[in-house]
Amino acid sequence: AVVDRGYRGHGVSETKVLISGTRCGLTPKLKALLRRRSAIEPEIGHMKADGRLSRCPLKGTFGDAIFAVLCGCGHNIRKILAHLRALLAFILVAIYAAILPGIRTPTDNFANRQRYSA
Repeated sequence: AVVDRGYRGHGVSETKVLISGTRCGLTPKLKALLRRRSAIEPEIGHMKADGRLSRCPLKGTFGDAIFAVLCGCGHNIRKILAHLRALLAFILVAIYAAILPGIRTPTDNFANRQRYSA
């Protein structure tokens, strides 16, 4: 089990408990697991804040499991919509540049910046 530092003094003997931040006696596989946990933590924080994961309106452990999966689905949909918004903005700028070729667009500014910074 991989836990954070607030879980010290657990008294569990059957399961090996890995506390994040401690590096003594870790194999490369366990180090990879700790890095994976560090990558997932911000996503869980966003799901708690944006997806209202802090309070579960469903009853029981089955309701908790369903609510967690639904919050994950909602979080993924929000991420997909953000990418689609960025794609739409790029397409609109490209159409705008094609209709009015003499007008500078933000993408032209980016291309010039890349050209002169090298």
